[in-house]
Amino acid sequence: MKAVVYTKYGSPEVLHIKEVAKPAPKNNEVLIKIYATTAHVGDTRVRSCRVPLMMWLPMRIFLGIRKPKRQILGMEFSGVIESVGKNVMCFKTGDKVFGLTGFNFGAYAEYICLSANDGDEKKGMIAIKPATLSYEEAATVPAGGLTALAHIRKVNICKGQKVLIYGASGSVGTFTLQLAKYFGAEVTAVCSTANLELVKSLGADKVIDYTKEDFSKSEKIYDVVFDAVYKTSRARCKKVLKNGGFFDTSHSLVPSLKTEDLVFIKELIEGGSLKPVIDRTYTLEQIVEAHRYVDKGHKKGNVVITVDHNTKT
Repeated sequence: MKAVVYTKYGSPEVLHIKEVAKPAPKNNEVLIKIYATTAHVGDTRVRSCRVPLMMWLPMRIFLGIRKPKRQILGMEFSGVIESVGKNVMCFKTGDKVFGLTGFNFGAYAEYICLSANDGDEKKGMIAIKPATLSYEEAATVPAGGLTALAHIRKVNICKGQKVLIYGASGSVGTFTLQLAKYFGAEVTAVCSTANLELVKSLGADKVIDYTKEDFSKSEKIYDVVFDAVYKTSRARCKKVLKNGGFFDTSHSLVPSLKTEDLVFIKELIEGGSLKPVIDRTYTLEQIVEAHRYVDKGHKKGNVVITVDHNTKT
């Protein structure tokens, strides 16, 4: 099968297409034909090993000191189950699914095998694809949607709270904005001039253009400040947080999530309370170009990678 591999850390140019063996499902696994994945910022950070200094050594130990242990990236996917292991009862051939690959990655390929058992963000998880979304749209949901949900729960956002989201136009930011609105918060979205209309369309009650105004010098006080892009700090936000308020960042630890949480997000999507945002779409053969774009740090929502199988069911 066709896959994108990398054998050393570095710029997008380390990624290349290669023919590799098609996997076969074990007894508790399903074989998924992938139709779409994403150029997620997590993939780009792993590719380059570009992480905060305190995380550099643990990441290298986990990923591989001198070269990558796992040579196929790809954190999230959507596609169709092509076959199932003999012990799998919860899925069947032909099911349209989406999910996370877990710490083994592997979605930059035509096929992937994953456990069909109840999973988590480390081992991977699979759920039936939202009926209202295309494969391309569904592939953008798991990583950003689950990360947003985890942080919403961590700070216990609820009705009537005032929440500021810094970096509200990215993948995690757009999902956090919509989830905060779903749980009843008043949301102020911070983004660049180009993305003001986008965040308004997603339900932001107020918007701040960070190129023209410094939110941290505002007289407005918030119950929660969430940094979705890891570009501000607790110290900077102290003035705008009420006593006992929460500062949180997308890089901080969160409670573990399970497949049932992905199903919850699916239900919100099908009910019209949550929708993905797609900035650009590339083919698997354009993966280098896609990673270059994500590396610039200005994407809106998500960048999709399509995997061509000639026909889709």
